[in-house]
Amino acid sequence: MDNRQAIGSWLSGPRAAAEEMGADFGHRGKGLGLPEEGPGSIAPLGRRFGAIFIDWTLCMLIAYGLFARGDQQAAGNWALGIFLVMSLLTVGTIGCTPGKRLLGVRVVADDGGRLGFVRVAVRTVLLLLVIPALVWDRDGRGLHDRLSRSVQVRM
Repeated sequence: MDNRQAIGSWLSGPRAAAEEMGADFGHRGKGLGLPEEGPGSIAPLGRRFGAIFIDWTLCMLIAYGLFARGDQQAAGNWALGIFLVMSLLTVGTIGCTPGKRLLGVRVVADDGGRLGFVRVAVRTVLLLLVIPALVWDRDGRGLHDRLSRSVQVRM
């Protein structure tokens, strides 16, 4: 192996090096029994980030308009509570927040069923802590989804 190959595999990461050696990882969601594309497949990160942006903007607008009375610091604090309630109510009942609904994303249990209230609560609290949502597995699921045994799929 010449130095260019070694540097290329180092830059590509361990997955690329393992694939070159013959490992087959399959598509995201394969280990969960999800299709590669279309409805029921793992939702792309862009849609998921877009949905959280829409949801957070909605929560900030509600907090600023109804509770904070012009105080931006208070609006941020109120928005956390509003996000918690909104997520518990919407994900717990219909499986998606307004932002997820607009972008065609749904939260389901990893076995394909609905999430119970406790699992939705665990997922939402971990999501509000932010860091667990930034730690992903090979299927693109955040730690908040793994610990609540949920997955975000396309509608």
